[in-house]
Amino acid sequence: MKRMILGVAIAVAVGGCATTTSPTGRTQYVGAVPQAQLNQLGAQAFAQMKAQKPQTSDSRQRAYVQCVVDAVVRELPANWRGGWESAVFADKDANAFALPGGKVGVYTGIFTVARNQDQLAGVIAHEIGHVVSRHHDERITRQAGAAGALQVVSGLLGSRYGQGAAQAAAQGGGILAQTGFLLPGSRAQETEADVVGQQLMAKAGFDPRAAVTLWQNMIAAGGARPPEWVSTHPDPRARIGELQARAQGLIPTYEQARATGRRPNCG
Repeated sequence: MKRMILGVAIAVAVGGCATTTSPTGRTQYVGAVPQAQLNQLGAQAFAQMKAQKPQTSDSRQRAYVQCVVDAVVRELPANWRGGWESAVFADKDANAFALPGGKVGVYTGIFTVARNQDQLAGVIAHEIGHVVSRHHDERITRQAGAAGALQVVSGLLGSRYGQGAAQAAAQGGGILAQTGFLLPGSRAQETEADVVGQQLMAKAGFDPRAAVTLWQNMIAAGGARPPEWVSTHPDPRARIGELQARAQGLIPTYEQARATGRRPNCG
């Protein structure tokens, strides 16, 4: 019954969709669900995941991740800063995500490829970039407009963050959390999150060149089965050149941030 109500709500809300411009100048269609509701659904899905998936007992890992999150969030526009929280899940997959409502999840497996704070910032800033670029809103709006309430259920077939996260969202977060939060982003959205994420990490005082090293580590760790975080992103080899080019252009931003006291010391 809850899913039916949510489906009808989506169909009704489509009429209120709006056109806006993304941080990189791309036209977006958003607004099928109000931001407050997106935040609530993000918090709901995050709470369910924390309740069902074991978290690390290592306080240093928790503090490390929250330190990087805090440093990145300080560079967001004022309306996005809010009270961001993070959780570190005890899982060997190299994976991470961020949700509307200021939620960041990191799997302990990410530390095998993000080997210092700058590389970890590359992961976290990318995921936060999805949130502030309104990609979850955009995906929900696109799905609702294209399929209508009856076909939104097909979104349950895909999950960006693995079956554990998908099941947690399905059980507690409702169908919107599943379709809008957990499906892979489009190529345009992934590129945009790269751009926004690299800008954020440079402004926060993290070396933007570390995003390149991070992806190189991801590829090296892949073997026959790439890390989960890589497997949901388009052709990592192709984007390394783009990351390298942007990193060079962001060195002045990074150096200015360091000169003005933005020197994260997260570990």
